[in-house]
Amino acid sequence: MPRAIEILKEYWGYDSFRPMQQEIIDEALSGHDVLAILPTGGGKSICFQVPAMAREGIAIVITPLIALMKDQVQNLEARGIKALAVHAGMGRREIDLALNNAAYGDFKFLYVSPERIGTSLFKSYLEVMKVSYIVVDEAHCISQWGYDFRPNYLKISNIRKIVKAPVIALTATATPQVAQDIIQKLSDGKGGFTMLRSGFERPNLSYIVRQCEDKSGQILDICRGVPGSGIIYLRHRRKCEEVAAFLQANGISASFYHAGLGAETRNQRQADWKSGQIRVMVCTNAFGMGIDKPDVRFVVHMSLPDSPEAYFQEAGRAGRDGRRSYAVLLWNESDVRGLRQVLECSFPSLEYIADIYQKLHIFYGIQYESGEGRTLKFDIDEFCGHYKLQRPLVHYAIKYLERSEHLSYTEDADISTQVKISVSREALYETELPDPQMVELLEILMRSHAGIFSFAVPVDEERIASKMGTTIPGLRQLLYRLSLEHVIRYIPADHSTIIFLYHNRLEPGNVNLQKEKYEFLKGNAVKRADAIIRYASDTGTCRSRALLAYFGQEDSEDCGNCDICRSSGKAVKASARRQIRAYLEAHPGASAADVAAWCLNPANGLPKDAVAIYRSMLDEGEI
Repeated sequence: MPRAIEILKEYWGYDSFRPMQQEIIDEALSGHDVLAILPTGGGKSICFQVPAMAREGIAIVITPLIALMKDQVQNLEARGIKALAVHAGMGRREIDLALNNAAYGDFKFLYVSPERIGTSLFKSYLEVMKVSYIVVDEAHCISQWGYDFRPNYLKISNIRKIVKAPVIALTATATPQVAQDIIQKLSDGKGGFTMLRSGFERPNLSYIVRQCEDKSGQILDICRGVPGSGIIYLRHRRKCEEVAAFLQANGISASFYHAGLGAETRNQRQADWKSGQIRVMVCTNAFGMGIDKPDVRFVVHMSLPDSPEAYFQEAGRAGRDGRRSYAVLLWNESDVRGLRQVLECSFPSLEYIADIYQKLHIFYGIQYESGEGRTLKFDIDEFCGHYKLQRPLVHYAIKYLERSEHLSYTEDADISTQVKISVSREALYETELPDPQMVELLEILMRSHAGIFSFAVPVDEERIASKMGTTIPGLRQLLYRLSLEHVIRYIPADHSTIIFLYHNRLEPGNVNLQKEKYEFLKGNAVKRADAIIRYASDTGTCRSRALLAYFGQEDSEDCGNCDICRSSGKAVKASARRQIRAYLEAHPGASAADVAAWCLNPANGLPKDAVAIYRSMLDEGEI
């Protein structure tokens, strides 16, 4: 552990670990497989990054979140730690280069999306990598009982057949059933998996639920009454834009964010919100994952989320700095009906899904017995317009085709700028160009990109623009002008949805949609929707206790800070219990008479029934 503390201090600047981090790191450094269940904001990244820095080799980090992947790679590089990422949207040669660096360079982390781990290219490099750890982030995705099951996660067990390295699995949202399923799926068959679960209490986070019709008025009251930055979650993109405009019209610094915006716009808005230039972000659940902003004072859901897992994770983005913050859920009966409708839409009929499978192949001109390994740049609006289909049904049909292992579907893929020099090296030196900057740019490209004369290579626009002392738009203008001179082939950066086909096109009747899995997943989705509706409509159970019980933590206390506790006087009782425990800890030899006298002393500010509270704590075995 001294080495771990040294690493923490050297690279992160902290003198000590948060609760549970040290235990997790100890287990990992001992070479044990470990499942770490920590709440959102509990510092999961440190739990695998520190052990990986202490151990020789490279850690393979499997995560489904491209935005999180890029954010963590940037953060590690800013600390002087070499890291790489492989994800959807990258070309084969780009992936080949990254994997080559991972195998033969001195990199410490390789972040990889789950659909890539089953490819032959990845496996071929995996055999020669010196792997320190296999890290499974968002580990609940491996369980069909989980709320975000992803079939590609099941391929992680195959890595263990090639690589003899311990597993560190991490999640913030695992029920006891999901936790056991994670261990079963990731175990190497030899046993010895250690599960470490932190308490999920967030004492500084007040859970508030309000049943109301005038949500706009409530939102305005929250923004005016709670200082600091906030997040407002909605289900639909159009509503995000409307609510952001409403807040702006009422003098609130706000903007909106959803997957329909361009990559540059999303990146800029995220940066402006993190820096405080935008105070409130109104968004779909595409926003917030992996963003390290500790001072979020409120998270508001204006729509019922799909499940307690999604709600707990999103609400948990408030108050990571430990200061008082609020998680507010606004709902009404129309939200319940809307959630039921979304649930129906989320599981189109198997006949509809089979039809979308065929239409997808027809749309791209893919014949029967062909298509395996194809990467399709998919525009869902163009597809739906062509066949006159409803966008939500198509989206969920393709999501189920992914779950039934026919394809992978990535909605947030950034495709980097690629350049190929079209003329030979000799001819290039004889070419007269109208701008000296074009010559400078070509020299930089030739020096820093091997193979650029043979094939299109990805280029780092930010690094090249910095070398040239220009802006990224200025660089793109130069690249465009070089393409007009027929000197280079220029493929601009893009942001797109990507579909990768796992196998050749199947004939109708041969598409295995796994009916039992369909019914199983749909049944689980219904149970989770019922659970969040019960949470919203319950008026008698402490909000914190209700959420903790859902995740298997039955021995929790009333929080004293939620709307239920405050309205029923539970807050006063909870505070009295805490004060009595503190007194007993400070006076371990105190008798019952001593405690009673202390409870009755007005100077201590306890309620009149403090002695009765003390006696009930004794009867319940709490003290």
